[in-house]
Amino acid sequence: MKICQVEKTLVATARIGQLGNRRLLVVKERGSSGKQVAVDPVGCKPGDWVIVVGSSAARTAAGSNDYPSDFTIVGIIDYWEETEKEMKQ
Repeated sequence: MKICQVEKTLVATARIGQLGNRRLLVVKERGSSGKQVAVDPVGCKPGDWVIVVGSSAARTAAGSNDYPSDFTIVGIIDYWEETEKEMKQ
């Protein structure tokens, strides 16, 4: 699992049928500048901090082991308390 922040919605009108109508979001992993696309089955908005799973867990969380996802949001973080060490990372 990873902690990421939602940056924005990704619009892709031409996509394979297995993706269905699921929302896709651009997320940035905490402490990184790299961005990834995540499936959003929980209803996030830009700025939300979220818990994201990858690999086979991402497909299961998206609803099916056949679902073509490598990154799926499984929860919105309401609050967590960072230590000074975590803030410096």
